[in-house]
Amino acid sequence: MPPWCILLGDAEHEPLFGGKAVSLGAAIRAGLPVPGGVALASPLVDRIAEGDAAALEKLEAFAHLLEGRLAVRSSAVGEDSAGASFAGQHQTVLNVRRAGIQSAVVTVRDSGRSAAALAYRKKQGLTMEAAVGVVVQRLIEPLAAGVLFTRHPITGSRERLIEAAWGLGEVVVSGAVTPDSFRVSTAGQLLEATPGHKDIRVWWADHGHGTDTHPLPEDDHARLCLDDGHLAALHELAARCEALYGPDLDLEWAVDATGAVHLLQARPITAGAR
Repeated sequence: MPPWCILLGDAEHEPLFGGKAVSLGAAIRAGLPVPGGVALASPLVDRIAEGDAAALEKLEAFAHLLEGRLAVRSSAVGEDSAGASFAGQHQTVLNVRRAGIQSAVVTVRDSGRSAAALAYRKKQGLTMEAAVGVVVQRLIEPLAAGVLFTRHPITGSRERLIEAAWGLGEVVVSGAVTPDSFRVSTAGQLLEATPGHKDIRVWWADHGHGTDTHPLPEDDHARLCLDDGHLAALHELAARCEALYGPDLDLEWAVDATGAVHLLQARPITAGAR
């Protein structure tokens, strides 16, 4: 069997590993702060979903990287581009333990073949059958997380728009809260900070895999979840991503309790977002 399970930093072949894995692989090779993990090629994903013993052994070769809490994400071929974004179409499974990786891989693969995902692919002129690679990464324990646009997605202004909330970033992506919003110039100057309403956070479930929603103390609802140091680190991350990928990016990120920023995903801002 070809080397279809590799270190994420070695992922370079998009037709096998998908756009997300290749994008994150490039970031790791450039020294950007991406959580470590492995990339699974789409043929291997199919074999894992079928319970193929040889395929499962490929995962075992990376057992030392698959301990603790993991995030299992889709990396379909053609998944994210300047003309299409599959955010919300393909499922991500968080807080996965090693014993649950196979089940999570099946969930992610099947989400890429759902009626909604196939309809979106057809609308974008992509082939109907999705070749779904998978990324398995260490799950960051975030103080806060969210998204960063290197160009304002509504106005088109050359400024950074950061949206953030407490806990895992799914609470921002899903629209479950009104996140804090920060406008930052391309020189790193804070232009505006607007508190959101963050009455809940998404966090990993105490038992089993997956996540739970937890209410937050009232004092945290409108308290900004990022300080000046966090914003400076995110601005630096944005600049480094632009140097690697080019302009007009949509980044997903997390800040841990030490203040360190982690890059979770980088893709072009979808055409028509303005």
